[in-house]
Amino acid sequence: MANVIGLVLPFFGLILLGFVTAKFVRQPLEALGWMNTFILYVALPALFFNLLSRTPVEQLAQWRFVLGATFGTYTVFALMFVIAIVRSGGDIAESTIKGLAAAYGNIGYMGPGLALLAFGEQAVVPVALVFCFDNTLHFVMAPLMMALSGRDGSQQTPAQLALGVLKRVFTHPFILATIIGVGAAILSFQAPAPLQTLLNYLANAAAPCALFAMGVTLALRPLRRVPSDTAFIVAIKLIIHPVIVYVFLSLIGNFPPIWVYSGVLLAALPTATNVFVIAQQYDVWVERASASVLITTTASVVTVTGLLFAMTNGWLPADLFP
Repeated sequence: MANVIGLVLPFFGLILLGFVTAKFVRQPLEALGWMNTFILYVALPALFFNLLSRTPVEQLAQWRFVLGATFGTYTVFALMFVIAIVRSGGDIAESTIKGLAAAYGNIGYMGPGLALLAFGEQAVVPVALVFCFDNTLHFVMAPLMMALSGRDGSQQTPAQLALGVLKRVFTHPFILATIIGVGAAILSFQAPAPLQTLLNYLANAAAPCALFAMGVTLALRPLRRVPSDTAFIVAIKLIIHPVIVYVFLSLIGNFPPIWVYSGVLLAALPTATNVFVIAQQYDVWVERASASVLITTTASVVTVTGLLFAMTNGWLPADLFP
């Protein structure tokens, strides 16, 4: 247990440090803009490229793993969406945000850093695959469901909607970095030494900056209203989501243990701050989306620590159906 605490304490400690700093240093949330830009457009893409470009190509074509992990995430979205539809009396827009709050984990800011700390560089390929395809799923579901609800504020044709989704997917800096990294791996490209040193600097800055910025963001979005669906969101996001992904990956079977553990760990992460951004974009369930991010992040200190303890001590077999 001491090893697991030693692993997660610096990780969650960075979030806490950002939170406490934001409480004492009087700066508006907008002051975080350039930090987020650096993380999103420079540091994390450099991390993904650095790791993927050195990965054997055959490991990048694990479509069964993508199917298990991504369909697990879709199942969770659908489960929460149905619960929310029933409880809200058929509000598609609100139910979409609730579904995202239960299914869209913090796989960008928290995922790479925590998985690499826990499992080493062998985790980079499953983490990148989960990131790319889970984000693609969310980028598709959010505008599609909002268009169906009539809350997207536009009269887009199906072709315009599809073009917008494709643009969001293929212009996302993480996904672009992943595509370029895979291309470099296929071509066996090696960056010149000065460029590689720069990439290393940026990659090493990614996790600390992302976690600190996440703590600041949580501190500057105070918890004003706890949504009535919080219990469902917390239970589904932090417990049911990793269980479903674990079962699906075990049913498909024959993956290296670190791949299974990485997929389950990413599924167990708290609600992504992007859910709040999407809620703001469509002006739906905004304060409650922010509350969901804060509450699931706080609760994940216990649940993620427990999950890592079970994984590292052999309590959770890598294959549920050997």
